[in-house]
Amino acid sequence: MADIFHEVDEEVRRERLKKLWDRYSIVIIAAAVLVVAGIGGWRGYEYWVAKKAAEAGAQFEAAATLAEQGKHAEAEAAFAKVAADAPGGYRTLARFRTAAELAQAGKNDEAVKAYDALAADGALGPLWQELAAVRAGLLLVDAAPLAEMQKRLAPLAEPGRVYRHTARDLLALSAWRNQDAATTRKYLDMIAGDAETPSGARARADVLSALIAAGGKT
Repeated sequence: MADIFHEVDEEVRRERLKKLWDRYSIVIIAAAVLVVAGIGGWRGYEYWVAKKAAEAGAQFEAAATLAEQGKHAEAEAAFAKVAADAPGGYRTLARFRTAAELAQAGKNDEAVKAYDALAADGALGPLWQELAAVRAGLLLVDAAPLAEMQKRLAPLAEPGRVYRHTARDLLALSAWRNQDAATTRKYLDMIAGDAETPSGARARADVLSALIAAGGKT
């Protein structure tokens, strides 16, 4: 008797499943197709991204080789192409290298503009922006007025900022070149008072301190 009831239950379940299939089969098949298509699309996208990254890497290496060979104009053009076409990471690196090649070619004004554009690009994040600002400062320190250097670098010289050591170093040098002994001492004190100041920056600060004490100026 139990077998009869079991067979009846099985038949009822099969009938219910058949009705459900008849009613929802199109939806189920469509969902399965969408899942398969979605997986295929994602795989295709991953392949495309990897392909673009590999192409950008090869172009970046070729541009770097031109730079190593001293072909700065060609390297600048090659890095600019990578910066225009490559995925995000390579694009950022190429923009920095483009600015560097401009500087190597003696085009300081253009290089500063390129670094300023990077420093103003909020999409890059603070570390990249501040690095660009410091790179621009390196190009300007020999000629720019102290007020301009402070406008550019004073915020980066504050405690806790990643590039504070370089910023203070440049500001101290700029102040000394602009014959502002008090401001020079201000930044030298910041350099001396920071336990994490690199030895190179300390050595340069010691030289400036000695020059100020001796009343020297080149």
